This record gives sequence, structure tokens and C-alpha cells, in this order.
Amino acid sequence: MRIFPAAKPYLKNIMEAVFAMSLKSAAREQGLEQTVSLLTAAIPDISGQYTIAKVDTPYLERKVRNMHAFQLSLVSSVLEKYENATIVDIGDSAGTHLSYIMQIYSGKKALKCVGVNLDAKAVEKIKARGLTAINARAEDLHRHDIKADIFLCFETLEHLTDPCKFLHSLSANTDARYLILTVPYVRQSRVGLHHIRALRKRQVFAENTHIFELSPGDWKLIARHSGWDIAEERLYLQYPRWSLLRFTQPFWRRLDLEGFYGLILERDDTWSSLYKDW
Repeated sequence: MRIFPAAKPYLKNIMEAVFAMSLKSAAREQGLEQTVSLLTAAIPDISGQYTIAKVDTPYLERKVRNMHAFQLSLVSSVLEKYENATIVDIGDSAGTHLSYIMQIYSGKKALKCVGVNLDAKAVEKIKARGLTAINARAEDLHRHDIKADIFLCFETLEHLTDPCKFLHSLSANTDARYLILTVPYVRQSRVGLHHIRALRKRQVFAENTHIFELSPGDWKLIARHSGWDIAEERLYLQYPRWSLLRFTQPFWRRLDLEGFYGLILERDDTWSSLYKDW
């Protein structure tokens, strides 16, 4: 069906409005709505969350807030075990997650937070929030003598050319007990590189390029192979399963992502020690 250029903005607005309703319904159904409100109050403006793209519409803000609420729910599960902790956010794009954590747990826990990114602009944004930041590639983090209790790695693994070596480096060369990560949820593993697939010849960066998009089962295999065990896993979907808005599921799958998959990993070299060619 041919779509006239003049109609495209209207169709985009309609689609975003429907997706925003789907996200709100999904948050309520999956118990994230209260956390979304808490995070919004803590940091009202997240428009500069990313270096390459702006979070500048109600739909995009709701999309990012839901994802953040899901990620912070994983962090809360682990922080319950600590009175004080050093948290290092690998792939931190703006210091937002660490700022959430510092505000939510202010006066309750003694926390030290460090952001890490290879993008100098991201590092500047983290420092502007009053946080410590390191300009480094995720794969080279072990060279910076990082002392951490908990590593965060949100929407980062899929951007790395060698996630196995990265995960093994954290397990073998640091003392952190936990690694909390999220990745895009896909049912079947695939190579990303969508700009090549679509023959769009343009400059791309680590921030906007997915290399590997793996299924939950395959991510768990890689985690165990690389020196970690699965303490907990969770799935967040961008659509509700039980309301009428579940009809958006195929549109999310086709046009964006169905959701995000989260893992709480605990250091365990049972399987990585059997592989002799690290």
C-alpha cells in the first residue's frame, strides 16, 4: 500500500500514541508503574540520555522510563544484600542510573558509584552529575584497576564485538560478586548489523550498532561459559499480555523490540575454568 509523504507524520503520531498506551499498560501489568513515577520524580529530564539521539517525545520518554524501571528493579534485588557497596555502570551514557540509585538510597546505604563509557561526551555528562567517570572501552576495563562490588551493564553486551571475552575479563580480573545486565529480548538469536542488512551506507557508532542479538537461552550459555552463574532472570515486555493492547505485540516485534531480558549474574568459574584458551 502506497503511503503519501504528507500522511507519514500523522501515521507516526498515531503509532506513537498507541505504543505509549501499550507501554503504560505494560508497566501497570508488570508492576513497574510505581517505580516509573519514583524515577520521574528523581530525575525529571532524561532528554539527554543518549549521545546520538534525543529522548524528546512523550512516547520516547515513557519507553525509556519503563526500561529504566525494569533495570532498577534488578538493582534493588541485589542492593538488599548490601549496607555499603561500590557500583560500576559499564556503558553508562549519562549517569542516569547511578543518579537514580544515589537518590533512592540516600541516607539508607553508603554507596560509591562510577560510570564507564568509551564516548568522551558521555563521560562529560556523567561527571556533570557529580559522579566519577572513566573513559574506557568496556573490553579494557580490567586495565583500570576497578574495585567494584556490583557491575551494571545495561543494553551494552549487544554492542560489543566479543561479549565472551568481556564477561570473562570481568569475572577473572575483578572482585565484583554480581553483574546485573539487560539486553534486547529476541526469541531467536541473530546477528544485528541492521544498517548493513538494509544497505544503509552511513557512519555508525557503538552506541547505535547492535552486533549480536541473542535469545535468553544463548545469553545464559555465554554467561556460564564466561565465568558467571545465573542468580536470577527476568523478562520485561513492552506490551501487556492481558489487555486489549496486546494486539501491539507483532508491531513491537516488527518495528522495535518486544522487550528486554535481564540477568543477575554471580561470579562462578565452574564452566569458564574448563575452557583452556582464554
